[in-house]
Amino acid sequence: MKLTNSPNTPVAVLTLIALVAMIAAFFAPIWWVSLTAPNYPPDAFPDGIRIHFHFDGVQNGCKVAGKGTRMAGEILQKDLSHEDERWNPILDAKKNVDKGAVGLDCVHEMNTINHYVGMFPIATGAPVEKPLAKFFFAFFAVMLLAFAVAQQKLRLLILAAGFAAVAAWIIVDQYVLGHLARHVDAYVRESGTYFKEPDKIKLWGDNVMLITHIVIAGLIAVMGIVVLGVWKFRHFQLLLAAVPALLPVFFVITYAGWLWFFGHNLHPWGAFTVKPFMPTVFGEGKVAQFSTFSYPHWGYALLMVVFVALALAILMRRKQIREGTAE
Repeated sequence: MKLTNSPNTPVAVLTLIALVAMIAAFFAPIWWVSLTAPNYPPDAFPDGIRIHFHFDGVQNGCKVAGKGTRMAGEILQKDLSHEDERWNPILDAKKNVDKGAVGLDCVHEMNTINHYVGMFPIATGAPVEKPLAKFFFAFFAVMLLAFAVAQQKLRLLILAAGFAAVAAWIIVDQYVLGHLARHVDAYVRESGTYFKEPDKIKLWGDNVMLITHIVIAGLIAVMGIVVLGVWKFRHFQLLLAAVPALLPVFFVITYAGWLWFFGHNLHPWGAFTVKPFMPTVFGEGKVAQFSTFSYPHWGYALLMVVFVALALAILMRRKQIREGTAE
């Protein structure tokens, strides 16, 4: 792709900036959530019980080591002394921090806290979106590479070859290598950590499998629609950048939707009874004795770079189309 002295240079540069930022965002923490409570003092938990949301999962956000870790273990021991064998997650969390060997796993600890009010384990959220996120990002990357060029034939070639590679990757990864089946098995095990209804959990696993089949088939079908649309309609190429540009919106909608699900599907195993509620999406909130904090992480800034760069590139490409400098 020749950029020098080309009227397409600004569009190509902006699109490639967006592509790099989008790839970086996939590996970055997009949002963070922290819970604080009197029994989690700041000297042991300086950031509270903190977790980081990524497109493909949730990771530990706590920075606890050495003395702080031993204090965390003492806190968990204190909590354990007031509970019975039902609260195995507390015992497991204590084992994780015993003797100050490692930092506290705050994903596990957040599950323990959620358990008190009857919430599902965190890993059960977005069971279709998380394992397929890498394929959607590959799909968007192909679209951006195609959008970066001004020639119709080259654009179609990039789309056809790129989508064929992504479709083959999906099939091999999810079916040939068996990653889909292993993911559903892990989902069922995680769901069964607290929810002791094996028949219902098996149905959930079957639903995750079915929906994943449908989403994969739909994604491959959309690939064909995109190639056909770019081939037949000149302005359709703008969607190649418009859809990835909306990643910040897609994330917030999905994140808020799953928070609603968790807050409105509480179960009687909780030690505390709370009414269904909407967890805090942005800002600070209060649930029982816990204060909640939910804010964008630096990965969300990368998504905003994607949005701004592609918005500018789309405006420039529209001008190119009107002036006839882009096919």
